[in-house]
Amino acid sequence: MQRRRILRSAAVTATAALIPASARAVAAPTADTDYPGAQWAPASTSNYTVANRPSEYSVDRVIIHVAQQTFTETIGIFRNPADKVSAHYVVRSGDGFVAQCVRERDVAWHAGNWDYNTPSIGIEHEGWVDQPSYFTHTMYERSARLTADICDRYGLPKDRAHIIGHHEVPGSDHTDPGVHWDWVRYIRLVNLV
Repeated sequence: MQRRRILRSAAVTATAALIPASARAVAAPTADTDYPGAQWAPASTSNYTVANRPSEYSVDRVIIHVAQQTFTETIGIFRNPADKVSAHYVVRSGDGFVAQCVRERDVAWHAGNWDYNTPSIGIEHEGWVDQPSYFTHTMYERSARLTADICDRYGLPKDRAHIIGHHEVPGSDHTDPGVHWDWVRYIRLVNLV
């Protein structure tokens, strides 16, 4: 019994070593996520609405964001109860690491429009709209896998009518994901999965 416990502890330690240090700082590896490729990095409960989607609200779109922050700063904003903002996922630029901050059954406060928050899944991406170097191939690829998985689970077409930018939300004053976001490439990657 003691040997089994030691081996289990060693396996957990070895697995944790594979996760980048910046991710370990925000991730709770014991929590389940909606997307198997994500680590749990919970937003403050003050920053989203507890719901029972898709039975309470149907999910009919994915909204793509660029955080105008680093990955770690974005997670910190979502964890701060005073900020009143969150997204379901955050994707890191360099390695495409995915953190889940809000369960998909709950309504994240990401679109700035309640009628768009309730039926959508929000994905933030590390970076700035005017710095296309943040839009790495790995980030596009991992984000596209996440979006494809969401579309498959909710029966959404993998097209621009159902995968939109934050700037396309009515009443939004945001410009993200910005002119440097390669929509043709992104939708092609989503459809390759």
